[in-house]
Amino acid sequence: MPHLGELERSVMNVLWDSSAPMKVREVLDALDERDLAYTTIMTVLDRLGTKEMVRRERDGRAFRYAPALTRDAATSELLHAALDQAGADRTAALVHFARTVDVAEAQALRAALDEIESRASE
Repeated sequence: MPHLGELERSVMNVLWDSSAPMKVREVLDALDERDLAYTTIMTVLDRLGTKEMVRRERDGRAFRYAPALTRDAATSELLHAALDQAGADRTAALVHFARTVDVAEAQALRAALDEIESRASE
């Protein structure tokens, strides 16, 4: 997953929180706490398309935008990229991360690992 700037992350969060693809104006309106121009959001959505983070579909003369990845999938790709940067110490980095999570997150990780191990032994 490519690096996203602050505004790109805000736009992605709006799209992830939406139940349907959105027009530029709808994204802009959802970011109502900011003083942003329509063309700024259009440019951000275009950049996100280049980064393969959003897909667009024509709706009359405009486009509607939707996330190309779920929030979970995008986060997973970001974690993989961070682990890749660890190089030979990938496992050490992963173990260090696992030691920093809280109890609920550790339980979720254990459940996921148990599921993976169960499928692998079938």
